[in-house]
Amino acid sequence: MTTIFIISAPSGSGKSTLVSRLLASDSSLRFSVSYTTRRPRGNEKPGESYIYITRQEFLDRIAANEFLECAEVFGNYYGTHREVLEQAQSEGKDLILDIDVQGAGQLKKSIPEAVTVFILPPSRDILEQRLRTRSEDSEEVIQRRLRDAAEEIRNYHQYDYVLVNHRLDQSTGTLASIVKAERVRRIRMEDQIRPILKSFGPRAPSLF
Repeated sequence: MTTIFIISAPSGSGKSTLVSRLLASDSSLRFSVSYTTRRPRGNEKPGESYIYITRQEFLDRIAANEFLECAEVFGNYYGTHREVLEQAQSEGKDLILDIDVQGAGQLKKSIPEAVTVFILPPSRDILEQRLRTRSEDSEEVIQRRLRDAAEEIRNYHQYDYVLVNHRLDQSTGTLASIVKAERVRRIRMEDQIRPILKSFGPRAPSLF
């Protein structure tokens, strides 16, 4: 059974770093590489960071109902292709999705059992500091990201878990614990439980 983990956060909250660390430590996870119409940034590599396609190609794929979810953000489209879930299921792996609040809402409606995690920065000032440290955006873009962050953060209550990213090591451990806890909850360790129950003899009437 494949469990879908949706990770969302305002830009600059450290989401990508946390997800990268989680993937490096857990081989039973598969990362969903999103499709996008925006151009690559910095050291991003096609097929690893995103799958880059034209706007028309994206619209054609929307029309063909190829995406589990898609959204337009800052004038560019982003989407999760249905094939990535099928691949994770065939491999027997759980799936990690790094998507925004809008996409997370869409996916949660179509797949209610998906597990959602929202990552928060410790404060607005720290978020702004992180955005400036990246040296990737203009002042106009930084201010827009901060305004959008305020709106995104107000949706935290829609998520199953909220993780405040104070310290990277601690936050990585917390995120890994969420994944492990959800696996136990979903699988319920049936293969281990059945022989234990059998050892107690004939089945007693259920109390629930």
